[in-house]
Amino acid sequence: MLEEVGRWLDRRSWSVADRPLERILAAKRNTKVSVVLPALNEEATVGEIVDVIRRELMTEAVPLVDELVVIDSGSTDRTAEVAAAAGARVVARDAILPRIPAVPGKGEVLWRSLMVTSGDVVCFVDADLRDFSADFVTGIVGPLLTDPEVDFVKAMYDRPLGDTPGQGGRVTELVARPLLNLHWPQLAGFVQPLGGEYAARRSLLERLPFPVGYGVELALLVDALHAVGLDALAQVDVGVRRHRHQDGQALGRMAAAIYRTAQLRLSRGHLVRPRLTQFERGEKGFEPRTYAVDTEERPPMAEIAEYAHRRVA
Repeated sequence: MLEEVGRWLDRRSWSVADRPLERILAAKRNTKVSVVLPALNEEATVGEIVDVIRRELMTEAVPLVDELVVIDSGSTDRTAEVAAAAGARVVARDAILPRIPAVPGKGEVLWRSLMVTSGDVVCFVDADLRDFSADFVTGIVGPLLTDPEVDFVKAMYDRPLGDTPGQGGRVTELVARPLLNLHWPQLAGFVQPLGGEYAARRSLLERLPFPVGYGVELALLVDALHAVGLDALAQVDVGVRRHRHQDGQALGRMAAAIYRTAQLRLSRGHLVRPRLTQFERGEKGFEPRTYAVDTEERPPMAEIAEYAHRRVA
């Protein structure tokens, strides 16, 4: 590990307990905080997450979160209904920036969320978390409110796989961590570089491009490093993250998208073939299934005319 990273770990890695809620609220002043939940078929979990945030962080006594928005990216279940009933503002992905046709992908939803939120600090939380704690929000928002030198904060946590501790985050360990250590060693200190819980200043997010798919977390971390430097990045331990795990083939597609995102940032030139072939056993033996790897990125939101017009208005 680079000596610089060792110093960063001592300076910019915290526990949620390091910033009591009273301190965070005192530092908030006029800063507006938006929480965004990207959601696709998450009716089983999204309601509890919304309820916890509203009940613990959006009250007269604890006015930490000013805006709670669920971006529904085409759910076929009751995600939108459940989220609205729990008290979130629900916005359909396709209703945002209709001039630009939407494509499937988590990064697409996060990018569009900047158009329909107004917080100075934007906090992203995955909608499939179980046993959700408000610490996920206070932990990553806290440093942005108490330390003006911090611009981007990731949550870190244990990720059990079922009942087995420490075995979640397979794509992180097999793909993302090796890529970061080899090519961006300054980022080697991040415990959960692909985690979906992170917060940042809008002034940073609006300047960054967003890959439309699974590569978005790696891209934002790498691009934030180049934009503001390592000392403006931080991480906070919020405990344990339990969520719905994907099967091996879905993880393979995720890994391919992440590799492509890294490769683009390394070369900004010729791309490897953006296809991934996997195999499934069928009636005639193993049958190939070929999937496209996300190759599209959205430009920095600051370059979008509608966003600029909204800010002027």
